[in-house]
Amino acid sequence: MNSLASPAPGPMAATFLDLPAGSPGGSVELFLDLYTGEKPLIPARAFMLAPAGPRPRTPAGLDLLRAGGKCLEGPAFGRYVAALCRALTAAITPSRIDVLHLHHLAFGATPALMRALPAHPRIALVHGTDLLFAEAHRDQLQVLRATARAADAIVVPTGAMADRLLKLAPQTDRRKITHIPWGIPDRLLTHPPARTAHRTKSHLRLLYAGRLTAEKGVEALIRSVAPLQGVELSIAAPIAQFRALAPRLQRAGVRVRYLGWLRRPQLWKTFAEHDVLVMPSTTLEAMGLVALEAQACGLPVLYQPVPGLSEALARSGMATDFTHPPAVARDLNRLRTESALLPTLRHAGYANAALYPLSKTARELAELGRRLT
Repeated sequence: MNSLASPAPGPMAATFLDLPAGSPGGSVELFLDLYTGEKPLIPARAFMLAPAGPRPRTPAGLDLLRAGGKCLEGPAFGRYVAALCRALTAAITPSRIDVLHLHHLAFGATPALMRALPAHPRIALVHGTDLLFAEAHRDQLQVLRATARAADAIVVPTGAMADRLLKLAPQTDRRKITHIPWGIPDRLLTHPPARTAHRTKSHLRLLYAGRLTAEKGVEALIRSVAPLQGVELSIAAPIAQFRALAPRLQRAGVRVRYLGWLRRPQLWKTFAEHDVLVMPSTTLEAMGLVALEAQACGLPVLYQPVPGLSEALARSGMATDFTHPPAVARDLNRLRTESALLPTLRHAGYANAALYPLSKTARELAELGRRLT
């Protein structure tokens, strides 16, 4: 999963996502890219949850923990964290760990890691879902605030994530906050798939790629494209989420080509087969790695300028307002009819994606770890 360029080995990290192996999402892909594979960019004991049923195939360097009771609130959450802590204590030799990488400031893995390894330096890495869930769940807000206090360093991929964190945890020591952008695999930057999409004047091939949860803005996307002619929408998403969305698509009269939930090389090839990636996120994106990967593959991005995403893309993508269907119709018509616009965005996207190699992310995280150990 990791990129081809390997930084100098850094301190040995212990890190844990309390998501089942195989879960979708950019944070999962980043986690696997950094810590797993035959030659991981960051040496680590990396853990995820074992899903129900047979053990799935996992990349080298990923260990699975069994701990039931995953939840968000109340006494059951405390029991869940305790179960995770016991599993980690049994799996890890503390003397072989130099630093903790706490992905997400909320959820169960972070407090469990800190309890299992209380004496190690702590780097907390802010994503988007931890902030959103802390806003919605009191217990998760308490975990986030406690993590911000206990961390020796807090890494944010964009300034917008720092701003949102400080609103939720205003007592956070700002001197702890370090800006390290997330990155995309170096091999994608050096060897992107060949472009196979050939524009026709009559149709614009749109692609949505990602989870279909509420904050991703799919409802707004449906309202925007439903009345339009000359656009074809494809969706690459988890199958259960797409099945749940299908009745809404049918009621709106939106015809969609469902591509499945694609593995990374398949997704990169799919980027090269479309004209525009649509990102209608309603709230925030930590950084929008899928947009950067699309840009690396020559796919222009039409996006809602929410915090994080607007910072990562800026003028290299095309901002629109997916909550206002006439604005989307106008911008899609421009993309379809102005012959120079898509090539201009494509070149701007290549240049923007090149700013974010994963090897740079790994180097900066490793250097931060060295300063703390």
